[in-house]
Amino acid sequence: MTLFTASGSLPRHQYVSVCGAFIGFNADEWFPAVWFGLHSHPGRAWGCTVLLECGAVYRDLPPHALAFCTDPDPWTIKDAQEWDCYGSQFSLHTYDYLDGLTAIVRAADAELGAEYLFTAIPIGDAYTHAPGQAKEFMFLRTDGGRMTIQPTNRVLFRDKSFTTVPRWLPLRRSESVYSCE
Repeated sequence: MTLFTASGSLPRHQYVSVCGAFIGFNADEWFPAVWFGLHSHPGRAWGCTVLLECGAVYRDLPPHALAFCTDPDPWTIKDAQEWDCYGSQFSLHTYDYLDGLTAIVRAADAELGAEYLFTAIPIGDAYTHAPGQAKEFMFLRTDGGRMTIQPTNRVLFRDKSFTTVPRWLPLRRSESVYSCE
């Protein structure tokens, strides 16, 4: 893992479409792009950095501006991301075990099918030091062609060789700090 302050490269680039409304065109136009970077600024949504087909780099697109197809489901910022970023330092990681697994995701008020892309792990902010607040953010591609960024308690993974019937359990947050000295 690499520590990023403010911006970093994705574990692997993603081919996406960008809604024209976010880059100065009509909302019903979608433009091919390569999503390759991510930016974190406290109090804001994750910012996506893309290379547009024309060769221009566009920075800090909100996650609901991107889609993995040209006819995606309608989407809002609340569908795309549960909480604003709360720090500027993070690490991006793809868990080998989760790579390519499908999931059930709670995004806003709906449950959706999705596929795991990678995880953003905040580092060095006040929340990551509190056991009950420490979160990793899963980036997932929904079955409807959109991106959603959810904490681990809003994602259920399907592993055909291990999981039985995915179901939401009332798991409690860890409130303890453990130390061996």
